Amino acid sequence: SGNDNSEALPESIPSAPGTLPHFMEEPDDAYIIKSNPIVLRCKAMPAMQIFFKCNGEWVHQNEHVSEESMDEATGLKVREVFINVTRQQVEDFHGPEDYWCQCVAWSHLGTSKSRKASVRIAYLRKNFEQDPQGKEVPIEGMIVLHCRPPEGVPAAEVEWLKNEEPIDSNLDENIDTRADHNLIIRQARLSDSGNYTCMAANIVAKRRSMSATVVVYVNGGWSSWTEWSSCNARCGRGWQKRSRTCTNPAPLNGGAFCEGMSVQKITCTSLCPVDGSWEVWSEWSVCSPECEHLRVRECVAPPPRNGGKFCEGLSQESENCTEGLCIQDKKPLHEIKSQNIETASDIALYSGLGAAVIAVAVLVVGVTLYRRSQSEYGVDVIDSSALTGGFQTFNFKTVRQGNSLLLNSSMQPDLTVSRTYSGPICLQDPMDKELMTESSLFNPLSDIKVKVQSSFMVSLGVTERAEYHGKAHSGTFPHGNNRSFGTIQARNKAAYIQNLTALSARSELKAAAIFGHLGGRLVVPNTGVSLLIPHGAIPEESSWEVYLAITQKEASLQPEGTDVLLGPEVTCGPSDLCVSTPFALTIPHCAQVNSEHWNIHLKKRTQQGKWEEVMSVEEETTSCYCLLDPYACHILLNSFGTYALIGEPISDCAVRQLKVAVFGCLSCNSLDYNLRVYCMDNTPCAFQEVVSDERLQGGQLLEEPKLLHFKGNTFSLQISVLDIPPFLWRIKPFTACQEVPFSRVWGSSQQPLHCAFSLERYTPATTQLSCKICVRQVKGHEQILQVQTSILENERETIIFAHEDTNFPAQMGPKAFKIPYSIRQRICATFDTPGAKGKDWQMLAQKNSIHRNLSYFATQSSPSAVILDLWEARHQHDGDLDSLACALEEIGRTHSKISDITETEVEEPDFTYSRQNGL
Repeated sequence: SGNDNSEALPESIPSAPGTLPHFMEEPDDAYIIKSNPIVLRCKAMPAMQIFFKCNGEWVHQNEHVSEESMDEATGLKVREVFINVTRQQVEDFHGPEDYWCQCVAWSHLGTSKSRKASVRIAYLRKNFEQDPQGKEVPIEGMIVLHCRPPEGVPAAEVEWLKNEEPIDSNLDENIDTRADHNLIIRQARLSDSGNYTCMAANIVAKRRSMSATVVVYVNGGWSSWTEWSSCNARCGRGWQKRSRTCTNPAPLNGGAFCEGMSVQKITCTSLCPVDGSWEVWSEWSVCSPECEHLRVRECVAPPPRNGGKFCEGLSQESENCTEGLCIQDKKPLHEIKSQNIETASDIALYSGLGAAVIAVAVLVVGVTLYRRSQSEYGVDVIDSSALTGGFQTFNFKTVRQGNSLLLNSSMQPDLTVSRTYSGPICLQDPMDKELMTESSLFNPLSDIKVKVQSSFMVSLGVTERAEYHGKAHSGTFPHGNNRSFGTIQARNKAAYIQNLTALSARSELKAAAIFGHLGGRLVVPNTGVSLLIPHGAIPEESSWEVYLAITQKEASLQPEGTDVLLGPEVTCGPSDLCVSTPFALTIPHCAQVNSEHWNIHLKKRTQQGKWEEVMSVEEETTSCYCLLDPYACHILLNSFGTYALIGEPISDCAVRQLKVAVFGCLSCNSLDYNLRVYCMDNTPCAFQEVVSDERLQGGQLLEEPKLLHFKGNTFSLQISVLDIPPFLWRIKPFTACQEVPFSRVWGSSQQPLHCAFSLERYTPATTQLSCKICVRQVKGHEQILQVQTSILENERETIIFAHEDTNFPAQMGPKAFKIPYSIRQRICATFDTPGAKGKDWQMLAQKNSIHRNLSYFATQSSPSAVILDLWEARHQHDGDLDSLACALEEIGRTHSKISDITETEVEEPDFTYSRQNGL
């Protein structure tokens, strides 16, 4: 320490009369920074000597530096002394208190002692004892950020930064930074969102804490309801709606979305316009001097209402009231007009006789032709009362012996040998080669009408082997609803026709596979039904056998009223499997999507077999999510079970899309050729059943199926055969046009409508058939199918449709997904992070055309992952990674196209999807 302990300095020295020393400057507390020594100084007057004493021991006089001067005012001697204290001296001291020093000054009168000055080594540790933590607080809530600076000597001063700018609490009364280094914001504002940092500093160093992100969010609130819209139907049943928006206020910075429905719809009934109608004429008035009397009527039976038309015609009428007895130019009126009356009577008499002669001649010719045509077809005319024409309902029965089925509404059926039934016949011709099954006899269709295009109604001859197709069977057909066959060349239409004999035996509409933590995809081939199990949905070290099945027989869900089953009834299981993230179920549908015309519901079958509604597609809910594409519905669910889509038409413009297809095959009579026209739901499942059924009967698809937009306006469906070559083919009389009531088409559930026509060749040399099939809804859409085919099987040119994923019903692990898992993780990490303008996953959803019910995603642990799962379900066939990359680029979060990833980064699936799916 440099102290000379052996030399004791006197506490006092002899002094002359005077004053005690007065300290003009005393030593101050000091801190040693790093290895730099500090200087202690002491100044006193009058002073003969000044010495320092440190930690109770005198500092050697050689370590003192002294300076003397004279105070000019008093003439007294002033002495100033300095000493150095090193870091080593302080570190070597091990006393009970800090290292200290004081100075002692002598004068002639005595001694004086200064204050003790402490000397400490300065430092500031690196780690904060408590870093501030990020917070998400509602607007006007209190924000408290805690900060405990690192230990240091001297103690560190704390300063707060917001986005790297110092915070001055003196300029903002809402902010307080005085309370124990904490930052307190009394009422949070949107502008208070940002990154906050605690800065600690002393004479040695500065330290920065970890930044804390503060997000001030705003929960969404509903605006007021708008007024109810006017009824959309000018007459009859329609709907009206009102809406509200989540803008009062709008959710910001990840605030909660509004709960509840944004749109409400109710049914309404508009008064229909009533046209006016005349009441009966009044009695004739009294005869006037002009020999006329009047009668009047009013337009009050009923009067026009609600904008209806006024009655047409005159409201009053006059005529002569004296039967020609009035005198005109001095002659009776009847004499003036008698000659004209007689001439007119003669003309009327001869005209009537001529018309009668012509009518009798036409009747005789008609009966002769009619008998000749009936004998040619071997049909007996039983009921001569059928002269009314138009549309008739038949009663007919099968006969035990003979080749004809006699139709007579007046004949009593023989109940021991036949089944008598009436119905709309889309029925088979007598020359069909298949036997009518017993089941078809017991399940007759009702209310089908046969349109007869002359004034005669003829009994149709049908053999005992007539075939009635009331029920189609399942079959296989490629996935897809909106694909077409392409342009058909005139000479090669058969190149677009399915080779039905090449179809495999009917496959069961069910798929199953074992899935684990990596997830995968399960597809029922050629039906449009699929199930996507996301990565991580099933716990690790766990695996389940998952199955997916379609109800093939009559659906257990029977819609009420005008409601329609829009797609297949789908079951996925096992029901006791619990998934941590939602799985995606894809179900095809046949509705033309329009929220103004349809109200579409998702229903689930309970364990008791009853059906309960899960949600409406337009509903805002957090339990599940439905995304309606033009031909399929993608549903995010957390529980397995049996699901179905039900459509409730809310206007007459609701369109159910029907697929129209025509099949043909030779009859057992080689001169006859059978045409069968099907109208079925525009879903792959429905077409698959028809194809399979026709394959069993040897049927051939003759023309590219077409789409018919069938409106829910109560008008019936007409199917007719046109432009048959007149000298090569003929069709049985009165069967060229068939009409099906609206209720049969609209309420047909999943059973396809089937109508049959029979054509006959004049000669076996005719091997080509060309005609048109017209399918139209009265006052609605119409489709024309041009048939041009060879009726000989060995001359047909056929190809096989591409069977998408027929051989790959299940994929497990990374191969099932279009987006590589590493890329998916990076997207989720980027978009799940809160941004200054809100949750970035909302922009990801918007760029992927997901605009409604975003509150569902907000409740998920990773909203971005669920959005990508939905993207996977929607793009299972095209895998359009370019569109996803473009969406990411537009958001500005990434600038690399996912589709440019090399093959080593993206593991290609084991199979490819065809872009031409058939229909």
